[in-house]
Amino acid sequence: MGDLYQEILISRKTPFVNKIIKGAAYVATALFLLIGMLFLNPLYFIPGIALGACCYFLVPKLDLEYEYLYVNGELDIDAIYSKQKRKRIASYDMAELEILAPSTSHALDSYLNQGGVKVRDFTSRDPQTQSYTLVFSKDGKRDIIKVELNDVIVGDVRRIAPRKVNAF
Repeated sequence: MGDLYQEILISRKTPFVNKIIKGAAYVATALFLLIGMLFLNPLYFIPGIALGACCYFLVPKLDLEYEYLYVNGELDIDAIYSKQKRKRIASYDMAELEILAPSTSHALDSYLNQGGVKVRDFTSRDPQTQSYTLVFSKDGKRDIIKVELNDVIVGDVRRIAPRKVNAF
């Protein structure tokens, strides 16, 4: 009855460099295959086929969206590549949460300044969008993630663990 289910879809902004890489890969593939057909030379077909495989397997990973699924204190994060392929990236339980704070908060300084800690960014990378940083501790390891949560999820985490949510 009191179950909370929230689903958030975040589109990551495609950097201009990725757009250039994608365009160059498609043009180079077409060019090598066209020259290979015109001259019937396998030296042009092989790079064309290799670039075609690169376009098929790697270029779709340049368009990225994240889906957050929050169900009763569990946060699942999926990556969606080119709106076609989904992959589960991470799953977190709010019972393992150490702190949740806005990404600009000074309450996170002691966690972020430790050596060897990697911050995983699952945001749109839009500076105008409010993002939150969550620190999880499991089996002596720390995971620090950045996500764009809505007020409903932050309110539920505050209800579950009020001392672990920092508003500033």
